[in-house]
Amino acid sequence: MTFPTDRIGDTSGRDPAASSGGPGLPRRISTGQILRAAETVFASSGFGGATMAAIADAASLPKANLHYYFGSKEALYRAVLEDILSTWLADADVWIVAERTAREGLEGYIRAKMAWNRSRAEASRIFAGEMLAGGAHIKHFLNVELRAHVTRMETVFAHWIAAGAMRPISTQHLLFCIWAMTQSYADFAPQMESVLGRTDGLEAVDYALGCETILSLVLGGSGAVAVAGTYR
Repeated sequence: MTFPTDRIGDTSGRDPAASSGGPGLPRRISTGQILRAAETVFASSGFGGATMAAIADAASLPKANLHYYFGSKEALYRAVLEDILSTWLADADVWIVAERTAREGLEGYIRAKMAWNRSRAEASRIFAGEMLAGGAHIKHFLNVELRAHVTRMETVFAHWIAAGAMRPISTQHLLFCIWAMTQSYADFAPQMESVLGRTDGLEAVDYALGCETILSLVLGGSGAVAVAGTYR
């Protein structure tokens, strides 16, 4: 993450939290509070339509605090995108590890992705919008951190394939398929709602059936099985 969390609790006298005059405003402002508010505003208005004033209102903070911690709208937008990707990558660190069987790892990863996209659909839509726009704001993160993370995951997949726990398939493209299928339940929810006849958003049963369908396709297609040969 690149946002300046080192400024939290700064006692130099420059912190606007100490001088804004807001009653009861804490000196230590949570960047998480700002990021969640920004996530909501960027999801509804896009990067171009969002304003620091609107994000400050959503966070219930003075606009000066946003500029102090992030500097500009572009820096805050980039921090939101990196926060989204960092959270996604954390799921892989839990599930795509050689200590698990291929079946256990892939199933856990897919279930985690589905749960995340259900609980933070706005975040997924922000990321999708950035990708459709060319990904300029987060190109460095994609080229460095995401690529390194996928390389680590490929090492685990190679171990599973060598152990006979997966078919010898392109694991990069397997990841592309998993990302596309799971994130569709956030990015294309309106389309699904229309097809399913939902008038108040997708229901729990829709996510459950979607998850089981994806699991069937991925586990069956990759030949992922629980076999001896892991580090357990």
